[in-house]
Amino acid sequence: MDTNTVERTESQSHHEPSPTKGTTFTRTCFNGINTLSGVGILSVPYALSKGGWLSLLLLLLVALLCFYTGLLLRRCMDSDPLIKSYPDIGQVAFGRTGRAMVSMFLYLELFFVAVEFLIMEGDNLHKLFPNQDFAIFGNEVGGKQGFVLLTALVVLPTTWLRSLGVLAYVSAGGVMASLILVLAVFWGGAFDGIGFHESGELWNWSGISTAISLFTFCYCGHAVFPTLCNSMKDKSQFPKVLLVCFILSTLSYGSMAIFGYMMFGEDVTSQVTLNLPMKNISSKIAILTTLINPISKYALVTAPIATAVEEAFPFRESKIMSYLIRTSLVMSTVFVALVVPFFGHVMAFIGAFLSIAVSILFPCLCYCKMVIGFKKVGVELMMIFMILLFGTFVAIVGTYTALTDIIKEVQPK
Repeated sequence: MDTNTVERTESQSHHEPSPTKGTTFTRTCFNGINTLSGVGILSVPYALSKGGWLSLLLLLLVALLCFYTGLLLRRCMDSDPLIKSYPDIGQVAFGRTGRAMVSMFLYLELFFVAVEFLIMEGDNLHKLFPNQDFAIFGNEVGGKQGFVLLTALVVLPTTWLRSLGVLAYVSAGGVMASLILVLAVFWGGAFDGIGFHESGELWNWSGISTAISLFTFCYCGHAVFPTLCNSMKDKSQFPKVLLVCFILSTLSYGSMAIFGYMMFGEDVTSQVTLNLPMKNISSKIAILTTLINPISKYALVTAPIATAVEEAFPFRESKIMSYLIRTSLVMSTVFVALVVPFFGHVMAFIGAFLSIAVSILFPCLCYCKMVIGFKKVGVELMMIFMILLFGTFVAIVGTYTALTDIIKEVQPK
């Protein structure tokens, strides 16, 4: 529905939506695909190189689990008409503690995803213009850092948009950008002399935790799912939206993973575009299309954070206050991107510590508490219990591995 803020709509009293208001099925699909097919598409070849060819099965497993837990969130919302957001689900399930835990993990995940957008842009723009330096207030700034700041200035106006109906048009550009990116990488391998000659490993135990963490990051849209559902004109169609989004996103991720790994093998970087030779037109197209990602996705990802902060401040109806809050949010993501500019390791940390909790663990726990009950033993409860064990193990091992890698990077060499 066309609202002033996303979360404000979720917290308002329940009414039947007007048949003339709300986001259509097609627009919601664009928003959903845009949320899922994000910056992770650059790192799936790297994830595949960590786990080996058979880890493609893990990509499918993660996609199925996240699709299922997305449905669980929808069922949790159906169980109580007052539920309008993910934190609401946590509160109904486990009280104020549940709301606080869900909110903390949810907003941290969205925040770090926004940080990854900026790091990605800084890296790729620096590759496109390697000799470009910046001077800010008389001080020399490196190319990567300067491009991070420039990207922030570009995405800032998009964060001031407060309607998902409007953002759907921006999302359509993001979906097209992801498609063009995959095609450009394929073109580079098939027609621009790179080739698909690398055989790669079949299985690599030491890299499995990193691979699963990166794959989970690719499907970290659960924080936005309740927002998308509540914005729809016909909410009963949301499961179909999820199905369309997960199928198309998985096809995109799988294709990119296979192309990139066959092209560069074990030498593939955490962003496949950084491996592409700049002499090829296809390489330049691939990198240029990544410029659209922050513009099309940054606002959608940060909208729940911004509106949650706005609700906590007085003068919540003030446009000036809204602009100040959203501008401050952009500035904070810029700061983190400049301090911890390690794209692959940060993504693995997000996937293991935050995305697994938000996308797998919390939906299962809340659903068991709210809908089926922990004491009602059955096939569904046993399946959810196995998912919880799997997610907890991957979260612990993946978080340890990611933090270890980040510490190695920041230590003096």
